[in-house]
Amino acid sequence: MTGPEVRSGATVSPMRGAERRHGEPRGGGVEPGGEARRSGDSSDELARVLRAWRDRVQPVEVGLPAAVTRRTPGLRREELAMLAGVSVDYVVRLEQGRARNPSPQLLGALARALRLHDGERDHLFRVAGVAVPSRRTVPRHLTPGVQRMVDRLGDLPLSVCTADWTLVRWNPLWAALHGDPSALAPLDRNVAWRTFATGIPGVLHSPEDAEAFRADLVGDLRAAVGRYPDDRGLASLVARLQRESPDFAARWATAHVAEHRSSRKTVSTPVGPIAVDCDVLTAPGIDVRIVVYTVAPGSEDAERLDLLRVTGLQDLGPRG
Repeated sequence: MTGPEVRSGATVSPMRGAERRHGEPRGGGVEPGGEARRSGDSSDELARVLRAWRDRVQPVEVGLPAAVTRRTPGLRREELAMLAGVSVDYVVRLEQGRARNPSPQLLGALARALRLHDGERDHLFRVAGVAVPSRRTVPRHLTPGVQRMVDRLGDLPLSVCTADWTLVRWNPLWAALHGDPSALAPLDRNVAWRTFATGIPGVLHSPEDAEAFRADLVGDLRAAVGRYPDDRGLASLVARLQRESPDFAARWATAHVAEHRSSRKTVSTPVGPIAVDCDVLTAPGIDVRIVVYTVAPGSEDAERLDLLRVTGLQDLGPRG
């Protein structure tokens, strides 16, 4: 996650707390009569989450010096105001539920200053009564939590794909099943491209599973296009698939929208075929697909996967 953006000339002092700053509404943003909104209003939730998020951010995380003694557990209001480019007085009013109509620009500045992940940022906009801005390009970075998941779940084949189904991370056991894709170009690491244009060597589906997998994959891509209309890479992938694959083009023309969540397939490996259940998980705050393979306990597939853990990791060259 990138650090907060600090507006030029946004240094704040308590003496100037009432000055109108970055995106603050004119007239001070206080309800008529200067009173807070009634209990239970969305402004109460806005006040609560802002206080909680401010308390959890340590100054050193946002490039501020760590004070020897601090009475507040996280950022001071003055520090949040400086980082977001708003007045201290306005931060106070927000945290007391007395401010109204914050602008999208102001909310975005607060989200960056507080280091909110995407889900938290969306919640901030919703409780403020402002339309959630769309993330118009496919996110291609992984959070530390997702990276740790890949590193720690070494007993299960696991991979991570972006919203356009480009493979971006995998663990050694996944590579033992499919071959190490690290030397492949991004297009050749795209699940949709390999499914419809080139085929995936060594992977077999039953006719029913193949039909469901292809339909869901196309529907999932269509949903991604709706979420990320400005992503040129995604648009180029869809256009090329329509040219290269009549099957994809026909499915795309149906306007089917879906989420691919599970499938079953058999993978040919040096220790024999292994039938795996594939479950697609999501992570909070980031639009990626975490694909986890499992096998039935005590089955021949489980025995072969155990054997692959021992022998297959010795040779991770690309297959096909």
